[in-house]
Amino acid sequence: MQEKRTPLADATFSPDELSRYSRHLALPGFDESHQRRLSNATVAVVGAGGLGAPALLYLTAAGVGRIQIIDDDVVGLSNLQRQVLYTTNDLGKRKTAAAIARLQPLNPHILFSECRQRLRRENALEILAAADVVVDCSDNFATRYLVNDACVLLNKVLVFGTVFRWEGQVAVFNFAGGPNYRDLHPVPPAPGAVPNCEEGGVVGALCGMVGSWQASETIKVLTGLGEPLAGKLMMLDAARATLTTVMIGNQNQREKIKNLIDYDEFCGTTFKQAIMKEVTVQELKELLDTKADFQLIDVREPHEYEICNLGGELIPQADVPHHVDQIARDKKVVIHCRSGARSGNMVQWLEKNQGFTNIYNLKGGILAWAKEIDPSMPTY
Repeated sequence: MQEKRTPLADATFSPDELSRYSRHLALPGFDESHQRRLSNATVAVVGAGGLGAPALLYLTAAGVGRIQIIDDDVVGLSNLQRQVLYTTNDLGKRKTAAAIARLQPLNPHILFSECRQRLRRENALEILAAADVVVDCSDNFATRYLVNDACVLLNKVLVFGTVFRWEGQVAVFNFAGGPNYRDLHPVPPAPGAVPNCEEGGVVGALCGMVGSWQASETIKVLTGLGEPLAGKLMMLDAARATLTTVMIGNQNQREKIKNLIDYDEFCGTTFKQAIMKEVTVQELKELLDTKADFQLIDVREPHEYEICNLGGELIPQADVPHHVDQIARDKKVVIHCRSGARSGNMVQWLEKNQGFTNIYNLKGGILAWAKEIDPSMPTY
């Protein structure tokens, strides 16, 4: 982790600070004691992407004294459609560092720390221990369950958000002993049942709406003002311009949370690289250069294929079960996607459900090809 500057001290606010937060202080019922609660608070933001970017901007502007940014990713070109913290000049930089470089000038009174590790059951309790509120801006079910369970064990309030296509959700979990994420989703969906944003798409502006709402809920929790979305799920449909709020019943799921578990296994997303047949990008290049008799299948979406491709046959992931007859059984078949995740899932599905024994996953996918074979290839 890397710290930047110091938070506001406990002394009286300076004239500059009073001016900075004057619109807070003009709110009925919001006085310096509430602003002090923000300045003395620590908030951990899990994910500095589509939701984390707007949440971090508004938490910083609001004067939350200590903000911990947890993300192990780097800025990519496709991020810029919704991750408003970053610019083209940040491509390839670590998100945590690029975020702090943008946020610190916005409010020099804030102390930032960056955690470049991916949250795992081995480190989550230690990383989140200092936070007063945890803001979950992650993009996968395994991390959501991990963050939720860690917050229950640590007795931390969790501000949850998620987006998909035109729809978003926000909730406040584990508030004053109230419902947690498992009361909403006791079990995860089947692997592949819910596409991620890379596969299903998302409206960039929706991320701003949901991430900003997460910041608002965090401010309410920290100041004690307003009514948090505790025991409630707010659902936003941007396409239809509707807001719906439903109650979340307390199913007493917290009693089942005794320790952190293997969340990839729990969600059925364990990537069994040890037993999966794979080829490296160097091996694929040799197959192509020698004009070997093999089949190359690209399981990305058509718009991804147009950005860059390796000349393989395009069969999008969702279409594979309907086009099994197009996949050869009498020669080597190499399946690839952007990173190796989707293609790895398809290799496992075809082996388990269709009896294929001749299929190989391209390790690292298009990203590995661009990095190790053809640096001129555009990535996204």
